[in-house]
Amino acid sequence: MDRSRARQDHFDAVVVGGGHNGLVAATYLAKAGRSVVVLERQDQVGGAAVSAEAFPGTGARLSRYSYLVSLLPQQIIDDLGLDLELVRRRYSSYTPVAGGTSGLLVDNEDRKATRKSFRRIDAGDDAGAFGEFYGRTATLAERLWPTFTKPLLRRAEARELVGDDEIWADFIEQPLGGVIERSVESDLVRGVLLTDGLISTFARAHDEDLQQNKCFLYHVVGGGTGDWDVPVGGMGAVSGALERAALAAGVEIRTGAEVTAVAPNGVVHYQPAEENSRMRSVTGEYVLANVTPAVLGRLMGGPGADGFATSAGAAEGAQVKVNLLLSRLPKLKDPEISPEQAFGGTFHINELYSQLDTAYTAAENGRIPSPLPIEIYCHSLADPSILSESLRESGAHTLTVFSLQTPHRLSHDADHDVLREELQAAVLESLNSVLAEPIEDCILRDGDGKPCIETKTTLDLEETLGLTGGNIFHGPLSWPFAEDDAPLDTPAQRWGVATDHQRVLLCGAGSQRGGGVSGLGGHSAAMALLEEH
Repeated sequence: MDRSRARQDHFDAVVVGGGHNGLVAATYLAKAGRSVVVLERQDQVGGAAVSAEAFPGTGARLSRYSYLVSLLPQQIIDDLGLDLELVRRRYSSYTPVAGGTSGLLVDNEDRKATRKSFRRIDAGDDAGAFGEFYGRTATLAERLWPTFTKPLLRRAEARELVGDDEIWADFIEQPLGGVIERSVESDLVRGVLLTDGLISTFARAHDEDLQQNKCFLYHVVGGGTGDWDVPVGGMGAVSGALERAALAAGVEIRTGAEVTAVAPNGVVHYQPAEENSRMRSVTGEYVLANVTPAVLGRLMGGPGADGFATSAGAAEGAQVKVNLLLSRLPKLKDPEISPEQAFGGTFHINELYSQLDTAYTAAENGRIPSPLPIEIYCHSLADPSILSESLRESGAHTLTVFSLQTPHRLSHDADHDVLREELQAAVLESLNSVLAEPIEDCILRDGDGKPCIETKTTLDLEETLGLTGGNIFHGPLSWPFAEDDAPLDTPAQRWGVATDHQRVLLCGAGSQRGGGVSGLGGHSAAMALLEEH
């Protein structure tokens, strides 16, 4: 290799994986004067934060995998100069009564209407307690959120910062089911509270490992308010803004570059996508791994190599995602709620507290839950820009359905195509249970005459995006603070991105505080590296 080529392939940092966290890390480092290359297996960057015309010829660009933004700090947006618009939704959620013709509509802008809705489902006594519950989570958000872009606090420091021992005990130290059951009585209202603890997390309300608590915490602290916003233009707008910022800062991005090995000394081998291309390598003073810890372990020598061991269960995702393009929003059984209201926030279906537990038991025994707990989000109501002008004029809308309690283990020993069809059928059956008409009557067809519906299982996410076990968080979530006895001697440890190798850092969702579309894994890795040098 000649000297110019050798210089070209030596960088201050090699980022493995061009998802949003990798782009955040790369851009911070490049803006600080470091030389950075990003290696991405697919032909575009963005990872799960992308938009695509999932249904050819329709003119609709859907957020194919991830779809809402809550955990992306304004500091990262400002530091990187991201051209990004986020829209706040008026309605928080709508939850119909199973088998009934009424439901609970939580209106962020009308407290009286929300209280009336509680009375409609015979849960009037829970209205005040519901508000008090989220008032307590607001304390967690206000106190803890500012720490997410700083080195890790220890547990005792975080507890002192929260300043309320009862709140700390209820949400951090004891299973989430306890505080939910003490706070409200209605099975439906309890279910609304629990769902944020079960997103891609296969758990029960009273599990002692507290994974449901950790998942819940990340869903209520974003931005210091817990609000979940719609990215105008879809998730592709988020990754697009990051890609532009990275390129403007001088980051070199190589797509179609599948990394095959990472060495502790910073040498990274990758296979270009071009036909008959030879294996290539680059060297970094540091390697930032925007892949799951399990994938990094394999790249560094095997599934159990160097402390990166992970079991299938540990990295298990628990969701199915279904994207639909509709000619119009479907009619509801509830005569007092319009489709625009119901689909304007998060639409909860078959997510009673008791149903969520029954669904867990079914899945634990290898069965698809029936009815299947699902949540629905309509991007096009808040942001019609993802639709072509003709689709907007016709009244078309997108729906994104996200299931709960459908763990990756259901795919073990199953025919994947058959399983995908069964899960899709379960989603549609669950949705139809609260509609006044079959959803199938509203589904548009693409240019080839096929129904505009696509289903992504945990196995699809594993195969397409490299998410071990289909887990959107890259593995079990961790608290956003360090334990009191955890080693915090190095910058990488203080920022929650350390591995067993000094020159290899985590920079994705598998880092501490890294779950969700947040950029926090990338920010933490960049800060650790810049603190080191």
